[in-house]
This record gives sequence, C-alpha cells and structure tokens, in this order.
Amino acid sequence: MARRAAERERGLRARRQRFARAAAFIRSVVGFTEEAWKPIFQRQAGGRAYQPVQGFYGQTKSACGPANAATGPFYCPQDQRIYIAPGFFAVLQQELGAGGDFAVAYVVAHAVAPHIQDQPGILGKVNAIRQRSSEADSIALSVRIELQADCLSGVWARSVEQRFDALEAGDIEEAFNAAQRIGDDVLMKRAGQAAQPRMFRHSSAAQRSRRLKIGYSSGQIDDCDSFSADRL
Repeated sequence: MARRAAERERGLRARRQRFARAAAFIRSVVGFTEEAWKPIFQRQAGGRAYQPVQGFYGQTKSACGPANAATGPFYCPQDQRIYIAPGFFAVLQQELGAGGDFAVAYVVAHAVAPHIQDQPGILGKVNAIRQRSSEADSIALSVRIELQADCLSGVWARSVEQRFDALEAGDIEEAFNAAQRIGDDVLMKRAGQAAQPRMFRHSSAAQRSRRLKIGYSSGQIDDCDSFSADRL
C-alpha cells in the first residue's frame, strides 16, 4: 500500500514537472511572438504600435468558454487574451504525430495570430459579417480567418529565423507537419468520419500547410489576405 502511494506521488511530481517545463517553453515562444511582431507592425502596418497580448497558461474558463487541453490553444476576442493549456501539446505529439519544439511553437503562434487580426479590426469586421450570414457562409468565413492565421504564423516564423537566428535544421518542417496533422480532413478521418469540407472550421491539411508556406516564404502581412483570395 505504501509503495503504491509512493509511486503515485512520484508520478504526480513527474507530471507537474513536465507541465512546468511545457508552460515555461510556451511562455518563451509567446515572448518571441511579442519581439517579432513589434517591428513587423512598424514596417508593414503603417507604423501601427503593436499591442502586447495577455496570456493564460493552464485550464480555466475564458470569456469565450472553457479553456483546456481538449479545446486546444485559442484567442478570445471578448477579453483579448490567448488561452493555452500545456496538456494539449502531449495530445499534439502523442496522438496526432506532430512532434518537435517548433510544432509547438507554430501552434502557439497560430493562437496569437487572431490577436494580430484583431488589432486593425479585421477579426471584428469579419465576425460581424458572419453573424448576419447563412451557416454555410459563416463557416466559409471562419475558414478564411483560420487560414490567414496560418499565414501570419508563417510571417512570424520568417521573422524569428531572420532576426534571432533561432530556427534549427528541420524546425520549419515540424511546423508544416503540424499544420497537416491538424487539418480538418485529417482530424475527421481520425475520428472515423468522411472528410466533409462544408463542416470544416480550420480547413484542410493541404490548405493549412499552403498558407503557412506563403507567409513563411514572403514574410509579408499583405500576402496573407485570405479574404480576397480566389484559391485557398
């Protein structure tokens, strides 16, 4: 009995340590997003001052609903904060096959991207249109929001590579792999369902990785305009 209790305690300590390490890494990635986006805004957003994002790391309830490993990282426009439960990244690596530090970094950057969309008013305008639209049109606009976020994640990755020389061999491939692993078509198939584009919320694996590559290749915010693009 005592031995089992000791083993449970060791297991709990190990999980707490893994959680602490994951949370520390996530905070460092968010720090890189802050340092990267400030000069990008100055150069590409007409000198607009970048407003820092506030984050919550762990399981909680946001103004947009629950925030936990099951919901995954997200930005809540109601309180303008990002919510990241470190436990999600175990799911990303162990269940979805998207391993590596830069896979985590890409997902964190994608969670920050709606904050980038929110500052010039893009997110608010598109969400207002969605509320007046049919369900199908609202879903289509949601997909375009998410694809712009993927592209902006690529812009961020390009800046990190150029300004901080922080990418190692294979890092960007980890991000592309993660984008493909969390495509709606892939997740539907994993759940035993047929891929149905009309039900997509984030778009397909091919679309996500393509938009990420566009942002990474150009490093330009303007090239991430998914709303006027004919081909996603």
